[in-house]
Amino acid sequence: MTVDTTLLDAVRLRLARGGGEPTPAGVARALRDEGRLLGHTEVLGVVDALRSEMVGTGPLEPLLAAPDVTDVLVTGPDEVWIDRGRGVERTAVRFPDAEAVRRLAQRLAAVAGRRLDDARPWVDARLPDGTRLHAVLPPVAVESACLSLRVIRPRAFSLAELTAAGTVPPGGEGLLRALVAARLSFLISGGTGTGKTTLLAALLSLVRVDERIVLAEESAELRPAHPHVVRLETRPANQEGRGLVTLQDLVRQALRMRPDRLVVGEVRGSEVQDLLAALNTGHAGCGTVHANAAGDVPARLEALGAVAGLDRGALHSQLAAALSVLLHVVRDRGGARRIAEVHVLDRGASGLVATVPAVVWGPEGFVRGAGWGRLVELCGGRL
Repeated sequence: MTVDTTLLDAVRLRLARGGGEPTPAGVARALRDEGRLLGHTEVLGVVDALRSEMVGTGPLEPLLAAPDVTDVLVTGPDEVWIDRGRGVERTAVRFPDAEAVRRLAQRLAAVAGRRLDDARPWVDARLPDGTRLHAVLPPVAVESACLSLRVIRPRAFSLAELTAAGTVPPGGEGLLRALVAARLSFLISGGTGTGKTTLLAALLSLVRVDERIVLAEESAELRPAHPHVVRLETRPANQEGRGLVTLQDLVRQALRMRPDRLVVGEVRGSEVQDLLAALNTGHAGCGTVHANAAGDVPARLEALGAVAGLDRGALHSQLAAALSVLLHVVRDRGGARRIAEVHVLDRGASGLVATVPAVVWGPEGFVRGAGWGRLVELCGGRL
């Protein structure tokens, strides 16, 4: 049933003034006050429309509830897109107008305990159910507020499920299990939306049950299927500029919490210095990093280390001793996510670290590369 937007606005205003809830009785009273007499079906239609807007994620609720949807993207009242792992697709969902998109963005920000208005026109937050929210208001966003919602599933995918989905090649599961069993420190690299976090959660689910995992994340997204996980999350400063908790703070605190595995959800700043230092003092660890190619990761870490005051030589010295393996994931033109390569790290005569392909994606499974022998050695003969 389509409800007239003018009528909705009038009822919404009356309910707000009277502090009423969008119950059938409350809506019926508001309609009577407006001089509108509707039947039971029409009243229930108005109730459903108001609840959709005032509770949850409004018209986006069915999209976020779909089990195969990973992202919901709103770029305007009549432009709502989803990603099912095959690239973005336009949906039939519509908002009445740009103001409705703005109201939803501001309400979701408030639910997350964040401010979103003309003075602070963007927000990056986590909703109570774990969904990642990013929103930008006009005039920064031209014409309409823009919403980006990343769905965080309540459980981690198993390695078998990732293999069935084509993320792990046939026969690749044994290699990944060996990597985790050998307690190697590793990074997962890739671009945005390539499945780095999904793969990391699956690998952490393979960690022995007698090991303690401590997670440090900017936005809590990792949910490994493991009985002993400590989850730490950063916090922005309040309106007075106080209370900021950075990822670097969390890494330092995590080291005091007796971690068997120290995990940084995404290495993106000066915390790289503390992470590499920790991995050089007997801690096993892992995380993700944005990079377009596996070979670009050392340069990417150089740039992050420079933010922390590490010079190039110091960064490469720590990197060579801290990390053993790099897994690079990609998203192909069809939208499918897969592990493209597994590299080992090698420090050359110049003192700089380079990545060497150990296995690369092939039509029938991983194909061995120049670094295969080193990977076998690192895994202690488990391969």
